[in-house]
Amino acid sequence: MQDSIVKIEQLSHRYGRDWAIQNINFEIRENEGILGLLGSNGAGKSTIMNILCGVLTQTSGNVSIGGIDLAKEPEEAKKLLGFLPQTPPLYFDFTVKEYLTYCAYLRLIPEKQIPEAVDRAMEKCGVAHFHKRLINNLSGGYRQRVGIAQAILHTPRLVVLDEPTNGLDPNQILEVRGLIKEIAQDRSVIFSSHILAEVQATCQHIRMIESGKMVFEDSMDAFNNYIQPDSLLATWRNPPAISELLLIPGISGAEVLNNGQFRLHFQNNPDITEMIIDLSGQHNWRLREITLERSSLEAIFAQLSNKTKKISE
Repeated sequence: MQDSIVKIEQLSHRYGRDWAIQNINFEIRENEGILGLLGSNGAGKSTIMNILCGVLTQTSGNVSIGGIDLAKEPEEAKKLLGFLPQTPPLYFDFTVKEYLTYCAYLRLIPEKQIPEAVDRAMEKCGVAHFHKRLINNLSGGYRQRVGIAQAILHTPRLVVLDEPTNGLDPNQILEVRGLIKEIAQDRSVIFSSHILAEVQATCQHIRMIESGKMVFEDSMDAFNNYIQPDSLLATWRNPPAISELLLIPGISGAEVLNNGQFRLHFQNNPDITEMIIDLSGQHNWRLREITLERSSLEAIFAQLSNKTKKISE
């Protein structure tokens, strides 16, 4: 069995009288790939990240990194992790190399090993050709790369990334996703985000937080299978009447959108798309397009939160 790189037990924290997180439990095995920590804004993700990285002291519960208790031996535990917060801790009047060299000293890397460590991190993150450029003159995507470089500078066993693609354009997001996947080849990564598509595109495992509580934990495949679509969009050149659509077994509702497009709501019918295709051919509805609709993140949170409440009652 693989060793545990992170173990969180009964973790709770409150700000004043309000609980940010309550009774959070999860474990990450060594080299388990990329774990997605998903939750809406204010769900408690950043609180967990800040506690895990030693920025914040929890109200109760235990956190261990590589078997080291973070509360009892914080310096030893922190040597095993790298952290990129939502706002990268960059010094804009430093060059890339100056900044990473400074970070290497903060990480207590032996002085003789610093040049090699800096060069390795710059090469890994694709910023070596900008080593003399001021960070202030870099694009948002390259600033994020420099932020990731400081997180892996000391070759940690765990890298924690809090909203690493936030504020980037589509091309920069794709580049950072690829970089994160490369980094995860030889270490564990926690990827925190409020964007479901980012977690689905990047992670192998998922933990979902809502209102400070864990509402889902499993593989990404299990998550995708759990959330089944319950509506579809269909467009016809010769559309049927709504009354005809409501006669289709499993269709619970229908609404006209525009230009021959309808939204159909269905229940307990995994073969609904094939049925509609067959009926369209039989009745000359001239189907142009049919697409299953994905549940919104809010709807998914609602489903999972309601399920968790029912289990606990």
